[in-house]
Amino acid sequence: MQFPMRFWAGLEDGSVTVAVRRWRRQAVKAGGTMQSRGGLLGIDSVEIVIETEVTEQDARAAGYADRAELMAALAPFTEGELYRIRFHRIGDDPRVALRNDADLFADDVAAITRRLDRLDRASTHGPWTRSALDLIERFPARRAPDLAAMFGRETQPFKTDIRKLKAMGLTESLTVGYRLSPRGVAYRAAAAGDDRGRLSGG
Repeated sequence: MQFPMRFWAGLEDGSVTVAVRRWRRQAVKAGGTMQSRGGLLGIDSVEIVIETEVTEQDARAAGYADRAELMAALAPFTEGELYRIRFHRIGDDPRVALRNDADLFADDVAAITRRLDRLDRASTHGPWTRSALDLIERFPARRAPDLAAMFGRETQPFKTDIRKLKAMGLTESLTVGYRLSPRGVAYRAAAAGDDRGRLSGG
């Protein structure tokens, strides 16, 4: 469940506590958690509703000026059931702290390398992790479709892969495109140093 940028501040300060979505398949479950750009959210309830059950209070809690604005935002989505999701902010997104942690020890570098290697081995389209990190480093804030085209990939599968790097704290999303996080920059530098050491016999 994604939130447009206009709602991030409300998620962060806890004033946005409802979402109304039309889904063909339920995307979140009550009792679970969800990471968002406004922090880590705890899902309190997920219920199927009809349009007349969506209230003015729901709309304001969802960050809209009124019910009419909310229903206008939902109008393009015609397939599936209408869901009302209630949630609360638990705290900061743990990925934020992770990606800002650039103080890497040798064990940290080795652990990241192992995880990247596992992603490469599990890939159905060959090794991709280092090439993706290199592309993002060279072209920060470039549109995801443009990066995917440079990589010879379809946009959505490419974005799915980049989310795996983001979950490791190595990249972060921008309003447009991505960039390496401080942790990603530190890892790239450490990994390059390790490679130079191996080549030189160090």
